[in-house]
Amino acid sequence: MIAPGVWLKRLLLAVIGLLLLYQFWLFGWVLWWNWVNPESTRFMDIRLAELRVAEPQARLQQRWIGYGQISPNLKRAIVAAEDGKFLDHEGFDWEGIQNAIEKNQKKGRVVAGGSTISQQLAKNLFLSPAKTPLRKAEEAVITLMLEAVWSKRRILEVYLNVIEWGSGVFGAEAAARHYFGIAASQLSAEQAARLAAMVPRPRFYDRNRNAPALAAKSEVILARMRSAAVP
Repeated sequence: MIAPGVWLKRLLLAVIGLLLLYQFWLFGWVLWWNWVNPESTRFMDIRLAELRVAEPQARLQQRWIGYGQISPNLKRAIVAAEDGKFLDHEGFDWEGIQNAIEKNQKKGRVVAGGSTISQQLAKNLFLSPAKTPLRKAEEAVITLMLEAVWSKRRILEVYLNVIEWGSGVFGAEAAARHYFGIAASQLSAEQAARLAAMVPRPRFYDRNRNAPALAAKSEVILARMRSAAVP
């Protein structure tokens, strides 16, 4: 007869083994997507499932374009709005995280986030929007994988092609056509700043395009764009 302690040890080893296999599986996708463009992401799948509850034939608006086909204005606007230290950090902006914690503590609720572009991309590619400690831990691991394997240019390229920009709208090309009727390569500085301002609440701003907060945030981003460094 096997002692209970032995079963517990075996169970623990099995769980650890499965977790390691899962990490290797994730790392395999990270390696693959360094050369092959993702056709979809976990976040896209979630949003599509939500849309199909009301409309079974619903489809996402998304079209992949290369880094060189995206307006430099949009690249600068996104970095200025989401991650001003993008080229300098290795996946985590510790000062930004500390500032976000202090702001949230003062307000008594979550009003700011310290996630970098790399962290946001890790979440979008593989994880759910749920804000749990386990998800945040997995996000950190995937962020390290991305930063270890991908160049900053590749991280920004994939990010700009997969992030949500409205109800069923994903990526820079679909966003440019959805809001302005032009290609992503043609976006002006003002249009790019407006798109960047929408990123934290894309579906809300898709429905409320004249929201005063959107215009105000766009102006702030526009002013920051001049000093934003991009790959």
